[in-house]
Amino acid sequence: MPVESALCFGPYVVYPTSRSIVDSGRPLRLGQRAFDLLLVLLENAGEVVGKRDLMARAWPGLTVDEGNLRVHMAALRKALGDGQEGRRYIVTVALRGYSFVAPISRVGSVPPLMSVDPSGQHNLPTRRSRLVGREREVAHIIGQLQSGRSVSVVGCGGIGKTSVALLVAEQLIGRYRDGIRMLDLTLLQDAGPLASTLAALLGIPGQAGSSLEILCSQLGSREMLLLIDNCEHMVEAAAHLMECLLCAAPGIHVLATSREALRTAHERVYRLPPLANPPMQITEVAEALAYPALALLVERVRNVDEAFEPGAADLPRLVDICHRLDGMPLAIELAAGQIASERDIGAALHGGDCYLDCPIDAQGGHPRHRHLRAMFDWSYALLSDAERAGLRRLGVFRGSFSLESVAALFGLPGDPGASCMLISQLAMKSLISVEVSDDEFAYRLLEPARLYALEKLDAAGELHETRVRHLGICMARLGQAQLEWESLPTSRWLERYARWLGDLRSALNWGLDAEVRHPLAIRLTACSAPIWQEMSLLHEYGSYVESALSLLSAAFDAEGDEALQLATQLQLALGNCSYHGQIVATQAIGAFQSAQSLAERSGDPGAMLHAISGQLAANLRSGRYLQTLALSEEFDQLAQGRGEELAVSSQRLKVLALHYSGMQERAHRLAESVLEALERENRPNRFALCMGVQYEQRVASLTVLARILWLRGYPDQAERRVQQALDLACQLEHIPSISYLLATAGCVIPYYNGEYEKASRRLHLLLDASSRHSIPLFADWAQHYAGVMGYEGLPRPTLPASGLVRDIVMTLGGSRSFEERPASFQSSIGATGWCAPEMLRLEACRLLEAGAEGAEALLTRSLELARRGGALAWELRSATTLAQVWRDQGHRQPAMELLEPVYGRYEEGLGTPDLVAARACLETLC
Repeated sequence: MPVESALCFGPYVVYPTSRSIVDSGRPLRLGQRAFDLLLVLLENAGEVVGKRDLMARAWPGLTVDEGNLRVHMAALRKALGDGQEGRRYIVTVALRGYSFVAPISRVGSVPPLMSVDPSGQHNLPTRRSRLVGREREVAHIIGQLQSGRSVSVVGCGGIGKTSVALLVAEQLIGRYRDGIRMLDLTLLQDAGPLASTLAALLGIPGQAGSSLEILCSQLGSREMLLLIDNCEHMVEAAAHLMECLLCAAPGIHVLATSREALRTAHERVYRLPPLANPPMQITEVAEALAYPALALLVERVRNVDEAFEPGAADLPRLVDICHRLDGMPLAIELAAGQIASERDIGAALHGGDCYLDCPIDAQGGHPRHRHLRAMFDWSYALLSDAERAGLRRLGVFRGSFSLESVAALFGLPGDPGASCMLISQLAMKSLISVEVSDDEFAYRLLEPARLYALEKLDAAGELHETRVRHLGICMARLGQAQLEWESLPTSRWLERYARWLGDLRSALNWGLDAEVRHPLAIRLTACSAPIWQEMSLLHEYGSYVESALSLLSAAFDAEGDEALQLATQLQLALGNCSYHGQIVATQAIGAFQSAQSLAERSGDPGAMLHAISGQLAANLRSGRYLQTLALSEEFDQLAQGRGEELAVSSQRLKVLALHYSGMQERAHRLAESVLEALERENRPNRFALCMGVQYEQRVASLTVLARILWLRGYPDQAERRVQQALDLACQLEHIPSISYLLATAGCVIPYYNGEYEKASRRLHLLLDASSRHSIPLFADWAQHYAGVMGYEGLPRPTLPASGLVRDIVMTLGGSRSFEERPASFQSSIGATGWCAPEMLRLEACRLLEAGAEGAEALLTRSLELARRGGALAWELRSATTLAQVWRDQGHRQPAMELLEPVYGRYEEGLGTPDLVAARACLETLC
């Protein structure tokens, strides 16, 4: 072939004379109008080409509406991937026209061979848009065709089977001597005219009325690829055709698309998966666009609105849309149209299933692809009555489901065989997908298909009955999960039950609705506490608990045993959720006290232990440290003789009570023994028995030990324990445990130690974890820390600190602390427990600054409390301050005798701010 002048831009080479275009070495086919428009723009690159000039070139001698230009320009942009992956070729100039803005170059090159006579090589339709995210699948199918002779691309409607098959065929143009032909079976209602249609397609004259066997015998010398598209309504006929071709014509390869396999002898089945979705927690736009589902969504929006640029604020909604559509390309195309027309991502798809009826640009395609409902109608009409009934009912499952669950849903718990057969039939037709999880098969409906099934279920008048059965199934599964929570390893438990979270939400949303008020939903709320705990979703669980409590008295006899048990469990859950919320800790205390009272009435010692431990945690949060000692004793007495695990839980609570009440020596000894016991136990579950507020046991134990170690004068060991706990918590990915550790020790200890950069990093981590996972308690703590630590660019608190966080902030040096001290400060100092010596020292500093009397007495009392409680860190601070006072008064020798022995007891952390200050003071006393 002669060398032809070509135009190059991006990955494309355009041959104007032979009217062909190559994309990264592969032919790309454009429609005639789109190619004409591209040529005009390339000839005038960098200039604005008016709309009239473009229409005159593409439609010479014709008068056309400007809308035609927009349609074909959109098709051209789709085909080039304009706006995707940083590509920008064509821009719209308002009120004027279009301009080609990418740099171009001219080269001399030989155009691709297929462009000589494309019509003789194939009959493939012009692809109207670039295929996104299917490179791996296309390469795999091409490999299967080369090593075998027949491949069936199988998948549900809208998954992109035809698009992928067409791209495979396009890339094989020129590989077969007799070309490529596509046979679209949607043009046939039944198998009657199949043979004559094939004869006409392949150009075999005089074969009208012949059988497929006779027809195929005429093809023995052909070398070609036959693409048989949309076989699902004629599976047997398509299978017979494939077998005849493979038997009679060894040079023919067959590529088929269908919603179920054809089940021929040599068929290779490739099940086309949905497009990969970005993870829900992704935060970087560039990283998210590497996932095909989101890349397709953004590209299709840009085809309609070229100015669309997703930002970080748009990302959560866009990712949510991709997940709700289960990576189904056709559904994503519809969603893109909604977003572009709404111009508001928050408003698009607000109705949940509104995209089932949204129109899609399907020019030249089958009517069933005009919108999703038409596509599902097509599939639904091909099912038997039993299959339709089964599909309708399966719509209530939000996540994956097992055969056991299906049998219960169908009311056939004793006949799993019938359920298995029905599920197999629907799976073969690609209406449900098959997954393997926890050593068993699981099944699920893609979300668009599920919404369609629910509509059919409602229309059939079966929705309420099926919802009740689904509620019962969830109750059985989550009840079993509750029983196994303390015995199964956490990873195994999560693998088995985390997939029920979507169904749990759906069941509770329906069953707790004011118009339904189903008693099973109240029971389900009570027994589902473990999954909300494990999934770090207590903020969400709290609203369900409140709804269930409000319905409880109307659904059950308030004095009945079951009502008492449910009320107890729900009050315990409410206490746990309230503790982590933004409400004051007294409300959590009230919920746990109500739970204890109910448990005493029903004689439930386990619930009583939960309630007592919950009260202890809530009292710590509110700064009522001395009350925790009595609660710890109460828990210990009730736990006596109830097993080793409860004994360890009792010791853990005692460590907390001793530490926060200011008895660090006893707390230190007991904390070490608790960690040793946990290592010996090596429990499969990470949570403790009978804890009203749950954190991972080892993380919580390491956290309190780190705090004790710092107060005892071991700052380096304290930081090592913090890092050990942080590594463990991050490995487990339990957000409440990570937040608890960072809030109470992880940010505080490095700041005490002068490691301000490390404290800042951890503070950012705390803010991110608590904010992203909606844990208001620790988000509030992080904001208060940001205020006192002085880090710029971090949010500040809107309310004053209270309770434990107030006391921690004061020990960090918060200047507001002096202004917020209680009026009865000196009389109530004993209630400040663990930080009482530091509170006295800070008050003494305030008096010194004001020139008032009484500072020395406060410092003396502070030293006594620190020594009595074994808090060397506070003793050092108070001794340093008092030594400075005496030095300034001229009493150098007493000051030296006071401070030197305290400083000398430190064996580590000599570079921390407190020790540096103490050494500096000693140097002035020499």
